[in-house]
Order: sequence, then structure tokens, then C-alpha cells
Amino acid sequence: MKPQAPAMFCYQCEMSAEKGCGAKNQTLGTCGKDENLARLQDLMIFGLKGLAAYREHARELEADTTPVDDVVSETLYFTMTNVNFSFDQHIAQLMKIGQAGVQVMDLLSNAHTQHLGIPTPIQISQNRAEGKAILVSGHNLDMLHKLLQATDGKGINIYTHSEMLPGHAYPELRKYSHLKGNIGGAWHDQDKLFEKWQGAIIMSTNCIVPIKDKYSYGERLFTYKMVGTEKAIPIENDDFSPVIEKALSLPCVEDFSSDATLTTGHHYKTILELAPQILDAVKAGKIRQFFVIAGCDAPGKEGNYYRDMALNLPKDVVVITSSCGKFRFNDVDFGTIPGTGIPRYLDLGQCNDSNGAVHIALALGDALGVPVNDLPVAIVLSWLEQKAVIILLALFSLGIKDIYIGPKPPQFVNEAILDFLVEQFNLHITGDAEQDLKDLLLPELPKAA
Repeated sequence: MKPQAPAMFCYQCEMSAEKGCGAKNQTLGTCGKDENLARLQDLMIFGLKGLAAYREHARELEADTTPVDDVVSETLYFTMTNVNFSFDQHIAQLMKIGQAGVQVMDLLSNAHTQHLGIPTPIQISQNRAEGKAILVSGHNLDMLHKLLQATDGKGINIYTHSEMLPGHAYPELRKYSHLKGNIGGAWHDQDKLFEKWQGAIIMSTNCIVPIKDKYSYGERLFTYKMVGTEKAIPIENDDFSPVIEKALSLPCVEDFSSDATLTTGHHYKTILELAPQILDAVKAGKIRQFFVIAGCDAPGKEGNYYRDMALNLPKDVVVITSSCGKFRFNDVDFGTIPGTGIPRYLDLGQCNDSNGAVHIALALGDALGVPVNDLPVAIVLSWLEQKAVIILLALFSLGIKDIYIGPKPPQFVNEAILDFLVEQFNLHITGDAEQDLKDLLLPELPKAA
């Protein structure tokens, strides 16, 4: 892998070279920091951004995030000029960030289930809508709960988009009869979708797209907390009355009449209740392998890699997914493992629910007496931004190896760092889906008599 960005870039101190160290292809900063350390520090900052997103949601639900906060401040201090020039200590700090990622995802998962109940599988309508309506995108389930309370009895239907899809599975959310269904797919379909949608829209977190001049939905788009873009209307102090007034003033939603459905709600706490059946199916050779095909999706044909892989898995393989990457293939009915009632498709939830795959793997490993890296589990991730970075660091901090990541390598990782990750964690960059599947798929197991 050849880096497409400059070897390094840093202009954080007075000693920086003209236009920044690295601007003229220097591989060493004036302070003595080399390109590897510069890129590892970039990786730290990107990991902290993802960590901060999950930490923010956990704090909204009153979780104690003090240990995570300490890692954030310590790491920012670590990246200051002239603090540390040790490659090994940079790696150790990245692992500490990953450990904080594991912790914050557990904190957020527990906070969600404590406040909203444990999700259970549910089938919901896809791209069917009617009446006065509000479409909610992003990740903030606490905000969705408050919106449902504020709109109860107002004659407004609430629909989800992208990473809000798993909200339908939480008991305290789906008890509201005006939470109706899901519209659209991953975050990057929003401009055309939002323009077609006649109702009000709320973007509760990333990923928002700046509104192009040719679109007029800005007058119907509301943003929550730190989310914002030109033309959109901020929601202040959890006051949803402007959104409600706008939704009631707009025409009823039309032209969304699909009969399609989606299934979600396979939270790890629910799946662990199936542990005995899953364990029996593994021992009997009915489940050959688990494929974790998850991550943050990006626009473009390259992402079809994940659909191709999912659709070509044998019938004795379980697909575990989360995040918006699932929209590449969640329109498919994968059925059940033959001879069992175990679903072949398990949607763990949002990107912050990626910890569920780890909990399932650890429970399986304990039951089988097998180390996690020897389990019949393949991990294939798509990455887009900083939340995917903290998830990857979290997996590394747990010692999990043999991960495939793509559809293209991060530009902030150079060949030296990639070589290190390959050596230490056997990290792979995705290639051809058919060939990768051949490399990852275990031989078919003999069936128990």
C-alpha cells in the first residue's frame, strides 16, 4: 500500500517548517517526530473522535464515563509537541484508547437497555409512509424517545432513517404506536431522499450532508445538539414544538408505498439467550461459521463487496452485522440455519452496538473452551470515519486478529504502520470478494448423527 497523502504533516508548534513539517515531503519534523509517529498520533485523534461520540451518548443517559474521559485527556496530552517519541509507547497508548472504546460501548449499551429495555427481533415496514410525518436520522435513541413522548397524540407519524433503524426494537420506543417504520438506507442517500420526503426531518447526530443549492428541504430539516449545516434549523433545549408545528403544516407524505420489510433487533443480550441452541448447532455441525460483516458504509460501487460476500455465504453460515453497512444487504431474507430455528441474519444494531459481536464470540469461546482467535468467526469490516476507527482499535485492544478491513486502506496509515498491524494482528485489506471468501470460509463440518 502506497500512501496517497504526504509522508507526514504537522504544524502544531513554533518550530514547524515553512508551511508545516512534511509540506515539502519531509519525513522528519523539526522536533524529531518521524512520519510514523505523526501518523500514529493522527490515528489517536481519529480514535478519540469516535470515542467522544459514544461517550456523549452515554453521558446523555447519565452513565459514569470518568475512566473514558481520563483516557481522552491523557491522549491529547500525549500528542503535544515534545511529549513522546517512542513507537512502542504510541502503540501502547492506542491500545489504551481501544480499551476505552470497549468500555464506552459497554457503558452505552447498558445505558440504552436500562432506559429503553432490551431489544428483541422485529419486522418493520421499509419505504412505506403516510400522513403528517417526521423522519429521524442519526444515532441518538434518547432524542428519539423524547420526540416520541412530545409527539404522542399529535397525529404525527415518526419514521426512522439509516442508523435509527434499530430503535424499533427497543420496548420503550416501539410501545409508541406512531413509531411506524423505516425509510431509505445508509446515510449517503439522504439528499435525494430528504428532497422527496414531504414531511419534517431531524438529523440527531452524524452523518449530515451539506444541503446543495438545488435542494429545498433545508426549510424542513432540523438539527440536534452539535449537528448543524447551513439552512437547517437547530432544536434548542429539547423543545420539539417547532418540528411538530412544521410537520403539521406540511402536506401528508405520499409516494412511499413499498411492501418491503426489514428485520432488526438482534441485540447481543437477546442473542445470548439463544446460546444453548447456538452451541448445540455448532457442535452438531449445523453452523459452520459466523461472518461478522459490519461497519460504516460509504457511497460507491466498492461497497458492493460486502453484499457480494454476504449473498455468497453457504446456508450453514450466520451473518452478524451492525452499523449502516448492513444496508448493503439487509433487504435479503437469509432464512434460518437448516434444521434449526436460528436466524442466519443477526442485526446487532447501530455502530456503537458492535461490542455485541465481541460478547457473542467471548461467550461462544467460553462455552467451547476455545480462544477467541480460534473460533469459527470471520470479521470483515467496512470503514468510513472515526467511529469505525475506535471500533477497530477496540478489537485490537482485545487481541482479536485476522480482521479484513476495506474497501480501501486508510490514507493515514503508511506502509510501515500497515506492516506492523499485519505482523501483530494479521490485518488484511479487502480485495476481491470471491477470493476473500475462499480464504475465510472454513471447510464444511461433518454433521452429527
